[in-house]
Amino acid sequence: MQIGYKLASEAFGPQELIRQAVRAEQAGFDFVEMSDHYHPWLEVQGHSPFTWSVLGAIAAKTSTLRLATGVTCPTVRYHPAIIAQAAATMALVSDGRFTLGVGAGERLNEHVVGQGFPSVRGRHERLREALEIIRLLWQGGYQSYEGRHLQLEDARVFDLPETVPVIAVAASGRASAAMAAELGDGLFATEPKSSIADHYRQAGGRGPRYAEVPIAWATDEEQAVRAARETSRWAITGWKVMSELPNPVNFDAATSWVEDHHVRRQFSVGPDPDVHVAKARAYVEAGYDHIVMQNAGPDPDGFLEFFAGDLNARLRALG
Repeated sequence: MQIGYKLASEAFGPQELIRQAVRAEQAGFDFVEMSDHYHPWLEVQGHSPFTWSVLGAIAAKTSTLRLATGVTCPTVRYHPAIIAQAAATMALVSDGRFTLGVGAGERLNEHVVGQGFPSVRGRHERLREALEIIRLLWQGGYQSYEGRHLQLEDARVFDLPETVPVIAVAASGRASAAMAAELGDGLFATEPKSSIADHYRQAGGRGPRYAEVPIAWATDEEQAVRAARETSRWAITGWKVMSELPNPVNFDAATSWVEDHHVRRQFSVGPDPDVHVAKARAYVEAGYDHIVMQNAGPDPDGFLEFFAGDLNARLRALG
């Protein structure tokens, strides 16, 4: 089992994210994962740097830490040809430590280029075409592609690694899990649903299975709850809301009802390692082997010390 640390790119600026990644390597994490956003979820978070620049800097400042996008949308704000080139370059500058996590995207980030945001069906059709384009470009040489939604004309990625990156595809049900098995090398999920991992394996998937574990660490339990409610209450809304709202102000309005008991139901909170181990156990038992600790607490350095001293060995025992 591999254990990762979620870099909250919506809550911290680029220099701080790089610093946290270096600390995560020192604390014993196997990898860091970073979302690829244009906007934060909430205005109070206040950040959203360009993920690919930050990941490149992290690669230069670390030696064993693996890196992953969690996740990027290669269909609207980016063309898949750009993501194929970016991921290939990341694989080279990280000496093969990069995993490309991809998904169908959120309106929050994709509407900014003024091309609208597709329906759920349209998003998944585009994701399939994007994965086919990325695979095609990674074969080398000049390539063209004519899809229903996406096209490619005489394009070539000149700098390709000897081993192309693992592609982990975000899934929430049978159809997307099957796509992950067919066109990806791994699975990415945010819920402890064994059905998603089961669908992936039944469709022939044999790669790594990533899952984000929502926690909020602080030395005081009430402080942890308050911090999660202030900065991460967007996670309470569920994917049908998270994928559709266009701006942080909309998430502010949509989450005004969230109270402490909602946070406690979604997140493991406080200083007790038993609570966080129990939260992670649900994901391991659901079939995930790359567990990402997504800390919404107020003290990232305190959490990294807590992980190194009290949590690391206990989480690895779950595997």
